[in-house]
Amino acid sequence: MNEITMKLNADRLIREALAEDITNEDITTNAVMPEARQGEVELICKQDGIIAGLGVFERVFQLLDESVSVEFFCQDGDEVVSGQKMATVTGDIRVLLSGERTALNYLQRMSGIATYTHSVAALLEGSGTKLLDTRKTTPNMRVFEKYAVKVGGGCNHRYNLSDGVLLKDNHIGAAGSVAEAVRMAKEYAPFVRKIEVETENLDMVREAVEAGADIIMLDNMPPEVMRKAVALIDGRAETECSGNVTKENVAELIDIGVDYISSGALTHSAPIMDISLKHLHPVE
Repeated sequence: MNEITMKLNADRLIREALAEDITNEDITTNAVMPEARQGEVELICKQDGIIAGLGVFERVFQLLDESVSVEFFCQDGDEVVSGQKMATVTGDIRVLLSGERTALNYLQRMSGIATYTHSVAALLEGSGTKLLDTRKTTPNMRVFEKYAVKVGGGCNHRYNLSDGVLLKDNHIGAAGSVAEAVRMAKEYAPFVRKIEVETENLDMVREAVEAGADIIMLDNMPPEVMRKAVALIDGRAETECSGNVTKENVAELIDIGVDYISSGALTHSAPIMDISLKHLHPVE
């Protein structure tokens, strides 16, 4: 997921998030600030990590009022530390108050994912194995979450169901066998699409290789079985290890020799990063 793709999709989703938070009016803000007045507020990091989503944070305010300006003192992918001032936001105080939570929700979530991804990717450094995300993302947040994975040093697996063929256990069950599922996929899918097969044992691995799968996923296999699977595949297909991969156990998988390790935890289990907007005050 690159920045251009994210921008093409972001505005609609941000508007929906703002509409969720402001169905009619911001009663509290309108009570204490009935008239427009220029103000300034600081974006403060409250824990160490990798920042991601600054452009989304800015866009929240600009969709409410295009005259809002943000001066950033860091950029996506930077390592930030607790207490660091990352930006100053200037604009109508009513807009700063009404957009605060939505803007921070995006930034905290995306930075948390980038930080967690960075910590896992660091464990794979030098191994030749790439770290992938999955489709286990928050509904309507995928474009943001997959972008955050890349900022953190991971790689994106397929974006959605239209993006590639991945024959999982239930697809294989529907087709009748691994070989038949691969045959049908090759017949239906454009030839430029790779075909990946999820396997659970060595018999399925052997069948996937013989059927001509491009990528073979080794799903929830013990490490010793995965080593046998990699030897069996012997370079005839790319290999991916998957199944409850977290920062705590990824080190056990490094020397297996797979091309990719995918982890749903990058997006579904990363804690948010603690970030605040502080010191709001009027300016002339």
